[in-house]
Amino acid sequence: MAHRNSTFLGIIALMIVSAAFYYRLGQGVTEPAAASSPAEAPVSATIELPSRLAEIVKTEPAAERQFPLEKQAIGSIDFNGEMTVQVFAPYQGRIIDLFAKVGEDVTKGQILFTIDSPDLVQAGSTLISTAGVLELTRSNLVRLKNLAQTKAAAQKDLEQAISDQQAAEGANKAARDAVRIFGKTEAEIARMIAERRVDSTLVVRSPISGRITARNAAPGLFVQPGNPPPPFAVADISTMWMIANVHESESPRFKLGQEVTARVMAYADRVFVGKITTLGPSVDPSTHRVLVRSEIADPQHELRPGMFATFVIRVGDPVKGVAVPADGVVREGDGTMVVWVTTDRRRFSRRAVKTGMRHDGYVHVVEGLSQGELVATEALFLSNTVTGASGS
Repeated sequence: MAHRNSTFLGIIALMIVSAAFYYRLGQGVTEPAAASSPAEAPVSATIELPSRLAEIVKTEPAAERQFPLEKQAIGSIDFNGEMTVQVFAPYQGRIIDLFAKVGEDVTKGQILFTIDSPDLVQAGSTLISTAGVLELTRSNLVRLKNLAQTKAAAQKDLEQAISDQQAAEGANKAARDAVRIFGKTEAEIARMIAERRVDSTLVVRSPISGRITARNAAPGLFVQPGNPPPPFAVADISTMWMIANVHESESPRFKLGQEVTARVMAYADRVFVGKITTLGPSVDPSTHRVLVRSEIADPQHELRPGMFATFVIRVGDPVKGVAVPADGVVREGDGTMVVWVTTDRRRFSRRAVKTGMRHDGYVHVVEGLSQGELVATEALFLSNTVTGASGS
């Protein structure tokens, strides 16, 4: 089957070349010297295809399209540093257990690790002590109130008992608050008082929902508040950073808030959208480049730090102009850009044009073509046909 297709295509190509050759013999083809620039005098040539072959060549009218003003850059993905939290133990102690690993996703309030805290032991002991004193002062106050009703207790003793009871309540409240700072619930505090036993286990929870990006903890390790390295680091991965470095000559084109689209090799068919959030305050003296950092939404958590990425940053309003398919424009050997124009889809004339930007498979034709003119969408095919005919 492949051999038959190859033979069929060869016959078609031979017929086209032959048609061009005989047409040029009968009609003549003028090819003046190449112009000094594509926008000057066009390089003309004409070819007429047989009806059967003309049906194969696809055409499309030149139409107005928008071409966005964009700049491309190369960079990499990283965690959003403004949404990354280093999780330290609020008090010193030795780590007992760990409940999360690097790369795992955690929710806000989820337990990361526990420590045996001597500060919690001291706070718990104070709580139990003040609870005992409060219970004693309350009993003494009730007893003196009963005695005072029968005139068996002095008024000053009753007043002293009331003062002692109020002082004990204040001390107990302060002790409860101190234990509550360690993350203990009211139920746990009540159990410590009832059992007269201090629970020295301090639970450290994740302050945000995100992904564990670092773990420097191990059972038995002594940790202190703010003493690096942190036992855990958690990053909110709903957004990621994309970091690029652009040449200083192009840096004035970039502004905060500009729209950014990016692609990564791992998801070639995906486009990630964001905006510029940071422009470097200085130029790197060795590379003469400026940092451009963008924040990109990643709701499905697909991006990973270190991924190679290509960025497209929109730096201005789009430009409108006449456009043709990219395959409808071919570069000649002298650098001239050429399209093939037709009015009847059979007779095609070669025309030099001046081109501009490219976007989504289309080329902006700045000069040499008007809106609505019919052009071949496979210019290289026709150019090769004329070349083959002239070579014959």
